[in-house]
Formats: sequence, C-alpha cells, structure tokens
Amino acid sequence: MSVEKPREEFEVLSPTGPVGVQISPSAPRPDTLDGKKIAFVWDYVFRGDEMFPVIEQSLRQRFDGISFVSHQTFGSIFGGDEEAVLEELTNKLRTMGIDGAICGVGC
Repeated sequence: MSVEKPREEFEVLSPTGPVGVQISPSAPRPDTLDGKKIAFVWDYVFRGDEMFPVIEQSLRQRFDGISFVSHQTFGSIFGGDEEAVLEELTNKLRTMGIDGAICGVGC
C-alpha cells in the first residue's frame, strides 16, 4: 500500500521586483516621413557620428522633403551636462517643430 505525501505550498516572489516606472502609451506614428523634420539625439558614446549620416542618406532617398536636425544642436544626453540637456530636450524638440527623433545610445 502506498502512502500519499502531504502537498507543500510555497510563496513565490518575482525576481524582477515591482514596476517602478509608469508605462505611457507611445505617441502616434506618422503614415509617412515625407516632409517631416527628424532630430538626431545622441549620447556621444558609440559611433553616432558615423551612423547618423548613413541613416540620413538612406531616409533622404526614400522620403521627399524630409529634413534633419543634427545631434550637435541638442548636446550629449549622457555625462557632463546631461541633466540640463535632457531638461531642455522636450522644449527644444517642440519649439523646433520636430516630428520625430532618432536616438543613438551606445554602450
């Protein structure tokens, strides 16, 4: 005759911990980039100065009237004056009429 072992229950905690940041819905995406003004934003860490011209050239070939604002307009979003740069970024993007941004973050 077999003896049934008592069932044990354990409380399990998530290894990821609680969510500390509220997730916001993404902004609506444009149907096209024709005629849009795109900002390059960079942390000055990895090859943005090489990649942004390649991306710009490719997008210019695909979309009529697209224009770009250099990452130099905004400053580095990492190190140094990053707090001031990030504090001013939203206002600068809005004031300049930026329709979208390509953000280069390297590590």
